[in-house]
Amino acid sequence: MSAVEEKIAALGLKLPEVVPPLASYQPAVRSGSYVYTSGQLPMVDGALPVTGKVGAEVSPEQAKELAAVCALNALAAVKSVAGDLDKIVRVVKVVGFVASAPDFTGQPGVINGASELLGEILGDRGVHARSAVGVAVLPIDAPVEVEIQVEIVD
Repeated sequence: MSAVEEKIAALGLKLPEVVPPLASYQPAVRSGSYVYTSGQLPMVDGALPVTGKVGAEVSPEQAKELAAVCALNALAAVKSVAGDLDKIVRVVKVVGFVASAPDFTGQPGVINGASELLGEILGDRGVHARSAVGVAVLPIDAPVEVEIQVEIVD
């Protein structure tokens, strides 16, 4: 088990299997020293634990937890092409999408769930640039979706 996976386990979490694509794309691709993930939904054991809009059916607190699940799924996607999470030099960028009720403006707080988990797992290597975007709807009515870009070394 890699040091990163040991840290994940120490947090009481488990690196999941890669979430199978819902359409025509790969969960992650490598280009040079970078791995780009596709948008990761908060799938747990093949299903969304909750659906709906943040600020309506889904609370911001729930959505923040779901964003952390997305980040964990993104790390699984990174491992699928990098082979080992210890190869991560740094998380370069996180992009988070929040399916938002019309008056909800707390997208940054929701995506903090992903950012904070990456920081807990990777320390300084988890510090990144980020966007948090409110959208009308996400695939299969997911409340949140997160994609990451990481730099790796062989």
